[in-house]
Amino acid sequence: MSKAEPMYRGYPLSQLAKMSMDELIELLPTRRRRTLRRGLPPRHKKLLMKLRAARKTQRKGKEVIVKTHCRDMVILPEMVDLTIGVHNGKEFVRVKILPQMIGHLLGEFAITNKRVQHGSPGIGATKSSAYVPLK
Repeated sequence: MSKAEPMYRGYPLSQLAKMSMDELIELLPTRRRRTLRRGLPPRHKKLLMKLRAARKTQRKGKEVIVKTHCRDMVILPEMVDLTIGVHNGKEFVRVKILPQMIGHLLGEFAITNKRVQHGSPGIGATKSSAYVPLK
């Protein structure tokens, strides 16, 4: 049995890649559709150019990670199978783009806050711990 090709809204990935931007926009949810209809800002266009160059390099057998601060970029079918370093405010988080991510934003996959893990309380943290004798 062969592996099924990934689908988005009833269309296989190969067909999505061949669609024009206008046809693709019609498949996306409302907020993403509005964002893309208004046109891509220069920083998003620059990122797309870098991703296309990375795709060419990837075909030659080299793995390329494109770093970006554009957390509000909509994931398009041409980005699938690329690795993007998305900035979370402190560092670049590697995000491998999968077919299920189409239509989402890059920032959704690079969480900006960490889970708080408290340690044990130190000396002086409570009234009773003030009287613990030191060794």
